[in-house]
Amino acid sequence: MQLTLDNIDALKITDYIGGELSCTCGKPHSIQMDKIVIEEGAVNKTAQVLEELGYKKALLVADANTWKACGQLVAMVLKKEDFPFKTCIFAESSDDLVPDEAATGKIFIQADADVDVILTVGSGVLNDLGKFVSCKLNIDTVIVATAPSMDGFASTGAALIVGDLKTSYQAVCPRAIIGDVDILRNAPMPMIIAGWSDIIGKYSALADWKISQIINNEFYCDVTVKMVKKSIKTCMDNIEKIKQRDAVAIKNLMEGLVLTGIAMSFVGISRPASGSEHHLAHYWEMQFLFAHKKAIFHGTKVGIGTAITTRLYELLRDADVDFVQAAQKAKAFDVAKWKADVETYYRQCSPEILALSEKDGRNSLTNRLERLQTIEKHWQEIHEVCTDIVSSEKIKEILYSANAPVNPQDVGIDCKMAVDAIRMAKEVRNRYTILGLLADLGMLDQFSEQIGKELK
Repeated sequence: MQLTLDNIDALKITDYIGGELSCTCGKPHSIQMDKIVIEEGAVNKTAQVLEELGYKKALLVADANTWKACGQLVAMVLKKEDFPFKTCIFAESSDDLVPDEAATGKIFIQADADVDVILTVGSGVLNDLGKFVSCKLNIDTVIVATAPSMDGFASTGAALIVGDLKTSYQAVCPRAIIGDVDILRNAPMPMIIAGWSDIIGKYSALADWKISQIINNEFYCDVTVKMVKKSIKTCMDNIEKIKQRDAVAIKNLMEGLVLTGIAMSFVGISRPASGSEHHLAHYWEMQFLFAHKKAIFHGTKVGIGTAITTRLYELLRDADVDFVQAAQKAKAFDVAKWKADVETYYRQCSPEILALSEKDGRNSLTNRLERLQTIEKHWQEIHEVCTDIVSSEKIKEILYSANAPVNPQDVGIDCKMAVDAIRMAKEVRNRYTILGLLADLGMLDQFSEQIGKELK
């Protein structure tokens, strides 16, 4: 089957798995997944799915919350079907579990030599841990989702905290995703809304991807973009019923999140679903870790970040860009001050941040001047992206409609931390976004100050 802009709307989520798909972008797409079971009572098929995939013994991984919500039921199903397994249960709750060296080490220790699949019962953090460890052990992973709280279920990446630095590692996507709608619809509402807010972030992520395609000639797939836009529409159309925990609406939300993950797997990176809004979220997460503050749901931060990044696009749309002045600012770039800022804001993580920047040459004067020439040459196209993106007021209206946090202050992020993120979050990843574009134009500090005034 070939993926085209014309057939995406008609495809079911299961049509994307099971083999290689040709695409009009010229790059074949595939995902190493064999089963997606999202339905009421799906957890009762866990043993059946494991047996159909040929596994002999599972390591069931859960935390204190997910064990109560679903893990015990999964264990009962496996016992009833005489499927061998052992358990690795974290004492921490889902809110407190950190995907760090200690957490990965615990799973490694519990994985006996005859375990051939990591069976993760949970959502974001546990999903990342399961994918990472299974990749390192060269065995498969299967996820039994407990909340539709994020879009990484089907992605090939795993986000871990190593040395307090949020780092994305290459992993493997689950061979199967089991989403029991009866379990998902009873997840804490803040987790459900966090998943929905994560979808909101695709508005700026897709704009960032297009910007980088124009400026850096980055690979871009219109079909994958349409897959993500389909997920956005499905979730936006169902928000009232999602708030009511309607079974069909929750199923649609979960499928939208999984479809976005499939899109990421198709292009091999998180580009279709993660951009500047995620960089802000990662920055805030790291600052909370430094301060030993309780983490905020990933999707919640992404939704708030999207309200900011779409506002940055608006400010650029309405700005008078002086390319001569931008080149002068590039030539006057103070490397010593920049390094001092990185060390101040990223603390013990600064050596890795600095090394990443040195490796990709983002601050190289030659590279920056070349980008400025490209930006000026293609300014009309870039301006169209700034014009076409959904407005920041619309993003806020959407978030308000879901009773989701809208402003950084709503979740304990003060104005200074919000502004610092706009200035510094581009250092977290070697991925070009509106933040990098504004830095190249010498307008990032100016716009961050403007956002700061609007947040007060």
